[in-house]
Amino acid sequence: MKASTWFVYIIENDKGHLYCGITTDIERRFKEHATSKKGAKFFRSGAPVEVLFRKKFANRSLASKFEAMVKKLAREDKFYLIKNKKVRK
Repeated sequence: MKASTWFVYIIENDKGHLYCGITTDIERRFKEHATSKKGAKFFRSGAPVEVLFRKKFANRSLASKFEAMVKKLAREDKFYLIKNKKVRK
């Protein structure tokens, strides 16, 4: 079995809302969010505009744990993460 690199990403939509997810291919996933039914329902209310954050992980488990932590952050803390590439202590 081939080991995959996983990414946690944050995308901003055209209404300024943030979406966090995980994937093995950020560019493919962005296109899915923008153009197909494979994209998250979140983007039905506003089109994806830009990937603001990406972080690489060695496996899906680590990526999923980080994603869960990011989703619990306040909006202000997500922007801190985007700007500084680290979580506030």
